[in-house]
Amino acid sequence: MLQLQNISKTYPVGGQKFQALCQVSFHVEEGDFISIQGKSGSGKSTLLHIMGCLDDYDCGDYMIEGKSVKSFTEPQKARLRNEKIGFVMQDFSLISSQSVLFNVTLPLYFNRTPYRELQGRAVEALRLVDLENQMNKNVNQLSGGQKQRVAIARALINHPKIILADEPTGALDSRSSRLLLETMSEINKKMQATILMVTHDPYAASYTDRILYFKDGHIISELKRCNRERREFYEEIMQEAARQDEKR
Repeated sequence: MLQLQNISKTYPVGGQKFQALCQVSFHVEEGDFISIQGKSGSGKSTLLHIMGCLDDYDCGDYMIEGKSVKSFTEPQKARLRNEKIGFVMQDFSLISSQSVLFNVTLPLYFNRTPYRELQGRAVEALRLVDLENQMNKNVNQLSGGQKQRVAIARALINHPKIILADEPTGALDSRSSRLLLETMSEINKKMQATILMVTHDPYAASYTDRILYFKDGHIISELKRCNRERREFYEEIMQEAARQDEKR
């Protein structure tokens, strides 16, 4: 579904170039649930921005469903983001003074979706995250966990094939994190949504099926769940973290 081949990206910093990504290659199958782990500055968020067509890359190639993103015009990228990619950000990126319903339906305004269909799809998306009874509340009346579930509902409203989540549990307490991760896991299984999640949290990563570890813009290792129970996978993740600490 997604394929990255030798993707590199640099940014100008203080008159010099900072290498954010260096020849990164991997592929993503439809229905995968993948987490991306690494320290701050390892290239995780840069990678997610490139995969969401929010940022360009210097060299290599990124293909979505067999088509190279290099060949896309800016309007084509915007349409791709609106129709096929859902974004979930750590800071929620919601309009606090507006209702839950307004925030969830926002992506559909760009498609000029008829109001009746717009509202029906919003209720459907909110039902998936168990928030349909909160749709008339203003966002500023919700807890952090509820806000993040609103952000997921907004990401789902266009029925995207790909969901990109950047530290979705970073601002949540442990209970809210667990509920959110269970919701994302259910969406992955029931809707066959392909999810890539940037996280620094081994517990969050244990909900995924595959982990890519980044360091200094490189993929340094990979773990696969392989039908194991989540707790067993979590133990291996912790062992891998200990091994990486020993190498530093």
